Amino acid sequence: MLDVDGPLNPYVAKPYRRPEGYLTHRVRPASWIARQSDRPPERAKPLRLWLHPGHGPALRALPFELVWCTTWKDEANEHVGPLLGLPELPYVDWPSMHHGDPDGLHWKTRYLVEWAAGRPFAWVDDELEPQDTAWIAAHHPAPALTVAVDHRVGLQPADFARLAAWATAPW
Repeated sequence: MLDVDGPLNPYVAKPYRRPEGYLTHRVRPASWIARQSDRPPERAKPLRLWLHPGHGPALRALPFELVWCTTWKDEANEHVGPLLGLPELPYVDWPSMHHGDPDGLHWKTRYLVEWAAGRPFAWVDDELEPQDTAWIAAHHPAPALTVAVDHRVGLQPADFARLAAWATAPW
């Protein structure tokens, strides 16, 4: 389960410069354009993405069924996946987004456990907190790995190594 902004697009890299090895892309997802209601769609500013060309092959090499777990939802298949050389992926279609949680969990956490339906999963996100990992361990019957990625640097080789090792572990 893969988030886009943060893990793949280190959108707040310091000092607000593209990280080494990343390429700059300008995309126009409909959800982004709609947020710019003060402009006609044809004059809306495109969204800047920083993507590392090595991430696509590294993700495809992992022994996982990749799933978009992002507010981009199906737009990740149109605007992010092709830039990384990824095939069309299933995505979590959130019933609601950015809502509060009574236990202080990330708004995605409960949905992801429900979506996983008892299957093992790995979740890569820049907004994961220890309480999310603990809640998943207490409420999900299968093994689960949470990989918190620093949104300033994106996925790193150590993250890929951790995911690959977990996928082959006997649990």
